[in-house]
Amino acid sequence: MYLIVGLGNPEREYRDTRHNTGFNVIDLWSRNLGVQLIGRRFQSRYALTTYKNEDILLFFPETFMNLSGMSVKACADAYGLVTGKILVIHDDLDLPVGRIKIIRSGGAGGHKGVLSIIEHLGSSQFPRIKIGIGRPRCGETAEEYVLAPFYDDEKDIIKRVVHMGVHACKLFISDGVEPAMSQINCQNLTNKEVRN
Repeated sequence: MYLIVGLGNPEREYRDTRHNTGFNVIDLWSRNLGVQLIGRRFQSRYALTTYKNEDILLFFPETFMNLSGMSVKACADAYGLVTGKILVIHDDLDLPVGRIKIIRSGGAGGHKGVLSIIEHLGSSQFPRIKIGIGRPRCGETAEEYVLAPFYDDEKDIIKRVVHMGVHACKLFISDGVEPAMSQINCQNLTNKEVRN
């Protein structure tokens, strides 16, 4: 089984903010698969389904971002999942809008949701899909910026990015992390259409 975690904050006011980009990938994939995130264990919403004959758990922690690790750890323990089968999708300030990067493992890079998962799992050895959200352009603090919607000139780009995020998840499951990295990490969606 694979646990596919989209990070974000649970309340409606946060739905279209930069910090919820990881959740938006999970939301789109669940809709494409015709499943709803109606499971309510582990302080989360989730859906258990299959892709390419693999069991997958599409997972959204509802603990708020900074406590995401509590939810992920409870689910991983319940299903006996190894860290290599846990894929975390999250926003990244250090990547520009239009870029996606898959990594095998690594530190939190200042992302408090990822840090919480590392602390609760006791390991940083889990793969991630980083979705670029860029840096503030209008003098906002980082905290204000991640909890705000994308700028108007970024909204079409981020729609394409979310579709590519779903594609990245599919590649991770069907082909593995290395082939997924080689196909996804070179992409720049600023001026490209995405087919899924």
